[in-house]
Amino acid sequence: MATWLITGCSTGLGRSLAEAVLERGGQAVVTARDPGSVQDLVDAHPQTALAVALDVTDGEQVRAAVAAAEERFGGVDVLVNNAGYGYRGAVEEGDEGDVAQLFATNVHGPVAMAKAVLPGMRARRSGTIVNISSIGARVCPPGSGYYAATKAALEGLSGSMRAELAPLGVTVMAVEPGGFRTDFAGRSLTGTRVVIEDYDETVGARRKENDRAHGTQPGDPAKAAAAMITAVESGRAPGLLMLGSDALSSIDQVLDAQRAEIDEWRELSASTDLD
Repeated sequence: MATWLITGCSTGLGRSLAEAVLERGGQAVVTARDPGSVQDLVDAHPQTALAVALDVTDGEQVRAAVAAAEERFGGVDVLVNNAGYGYRGAVEEGDEGDVAQLFATNVHGPVAMAKAVLPGMRARRSGTIVNISSIGARVCPPGSGYYAATKAALEGLSGSMRAELAPLGVTVMAVEPGGFRTDFAGRSLTGTRVVIEDYDETVGARRKENDRAHGTQPGDPAKAAAAMITAVESGRAPGLLMLGSDALSSIDQVLDAQRAEIDEWRELSASTDLD
């Protein structure tokens, strides 16, 4: 019976994944900044669920969560770095403190979690780390530069970790969801307090107060959870798992456009080699 440690389980994909793992008979450490928000999962699965308070930006809580998982279940087989949030605003409008907190949560938090579980995974020569990214890392929409940057950083780390850990029996998978019917575009979305009118045309419609995506996303969180479990349990989890038909169509467009632009400038690019 595999033990999953999932960050950010109070709502959204994290909660759906925790529910799916537990319903399938797995063991789950369900975490949230307020553990009371996930107590119902423990009440429904008292033998296989453990609720732990966790703010991924707090090093002591990170270490305590992993220690609790090891004490209760003997170790962590699957770590899912799901906790995170969005931030809207033009790059020029970004607040330095807000951006630092965003990177602390979306990048440094997952790294801290991975470093906490890896000693155990390396000792057992088995384990899976799942890093929840976003199609935004590829699409880079206006107004989401900082958020896209955090997810691009997480994907870069995931790729290197996958190569480093594969010989040790540990798999790393990045997941790029498209739009799912969660609180991401609602409660979990933040935005800059600075507004520069010159960006109204490009960023304006995506500012939190103007965004109308919440409640209209095409993705089903329960199906996303099932897909992630299938990939992990396959024994051949991909380096990158796309979730949602919108994510697939978006990445196809991005890759096609990138290939066309690279080919257009190929001769100039190649001209920089030493003669």
